[in-house]
Amino acid sequence: MNTMLATPRRLVLALVAAGALGATGAGLVSAHHARAETVAPAAVAAAPLATAVTLPDFSQITARYGPAVVNISVSGMRKVSNDDDGDAAPPSAAPRGQGMDPNDPFAEFFRRYGTPGGGARGAQAVPMRGQGSGFIIDANGLVLTNAHVVKGASEVTVKLTDRREFRAKVLGSDPKTDVAVLKIEAKGLPTVQLGNSRDLKVGEWVLAIGSPYGLENTVTAGVVSAKGRSLPDDSFVPFIQTDAAVNPGNSGGPLFNARGEVVGINSQIYSRTGGFQGVSFAIPIEVATKVGQQIEATGQASHARLGVAVQEVNQGFADSFGLDRPEGALVANVDPGGPADKAGLQAGDVIRRMGDQAIVASGDLPAFVGQSAPGQKVQIEVWRAGKTQQLTATLGQAGEAKAQTASAEAPADKGRLGLALRSLQPGEARAVGVPAGLLIEQAQGPAAAAGIQRGDVLLAVNGTAVQSVEQVRAATAQAGKSVALLIARDGEKIFVPVRLG
Repeated sequence: MNTMLATPRRLVLALVAAGALGATGAGLVSAHHARAETVAPAAVAAAPLATAVTLPDFSQITARYGPAVVNISVSGMRKVSNDDDGDAAPPSAAPRGQGMDPNDPFAEFFRRYGTPGGGARGAQAVPMRGQGSGFIIDANGLVLTNAHVVKGASEVTVKLTDRREFRAKVLGSDPKTDVAVLKIEAKGLPTVQLGNSRDLKVGEWVLAIGSPYGLENTVTAGVVSAKGRSLPDDSFVPFIQTDAAVNPGNSGGPLFNARGEVVGINSQIYSRTGGFQGVSFAIPIEVATKVGQQIEATGQASHARLGVAVQEVNQGFADSFGLDRPEGALVANVDPGGPADKAGLQAGDVIRRMGDQAIVASGDLPAFVGQSAPGQKVQIEVWRAGKTQQLTATLGQAGEAKAQTASAEAPADKGRLGLALRSLQPGEARAVGVPAGLLIEQAQGPAAAAGIQRGDVLLAVNGTAVQSVEQVRAATAQAGKSVALLIARDGEKIFVPVRLG
């Protein structure tokens, strides 16, 4: 394991709309700083590429399609609480501006002078404003943008590059993909040309146009850094990663390829400061247009559901389950009665393919399922008990239950398993919500180093259910250099890899 895991750095996953109704959606995401390695130069340099590289003419793209990129201003009222933490206290004791986002432009004002109503307890309505970007996809006034740009807005104004302004109607928005569709009453508007993100290549030039910090029609350029990125935000989107400068206010703006075709919608950034630090993410245009068409037709978007919680397959899990490489989505839990349960999926299965798409990382699974249609039948290739099996699932509706992606990055060490176990009593099993298992009364050695704690419930070893200490010993004796333990804790189930001595 990387020794840097002991001191992980914290990065901010920022939704890049400026102001109260945009940037306030930021969430903290753990990221491990990769250990730098020195690579010795080759003794004999390879022959250089003979193909000459011609830089794209961004000025022509900007001149032609810049007028179709719009500035979006939103306003509304948001309720904030003046309560401190629920304890009884006089109204004057509540901190001024309590509950307001620190990025809100009115936050400092209310911290100094108090919220409307003289600091009375309870919810207070305060004005909220924000800015973002968008682009026109139909000459009769259809605009694509991010859902977080218009979230909670009571009034949305679209401003064109010729300085005309229109009151916009929000036809609908989809938080799962962060796509929204607006309609303005205008004819003969300039439009962008939509492309295909599947044809993008890593290293290819891209261009972003938007309104960072309210600076309208700002143009920035970079290259495609990666494709198919899965972010830890419960999203159904396989993001395009670029290094084109994207800042608060760029949200919802288009990402162009070198031919002037829109291949994505700029949506999020990784940042420690809230501003651009070289890592930007865009929603593939195929995802956006598919969702946009549903919203235009019905006012909402629908997504499929499989009904599993999955986690990443690391080297420890690959060793435990006998996989030739650490790829796939490890099933940690199956929703009872859900599509996966009906298809025969089990905890401990490793999903390696859905339909014609390989599942390399665990995030590939929700991205595939989320872009599928409810009711669609899909072939699933799983690795179970050391061999490949084929299953067929009929996907359900995403609204029926929340899809889950578990995370397990536990340190590993050498040594014995180090668990003191006893069988669950019937009442304990009911309280935990499992039919049977083994209560962990003490965790030492490699199990403790892997993050297993006293009070956890052991359900399975390498995908095989265990109900006795003898079963655990037998499964551990047959294991290789590591085992995968299925643990129940606080109502959740997760596999934990434990390295054996």
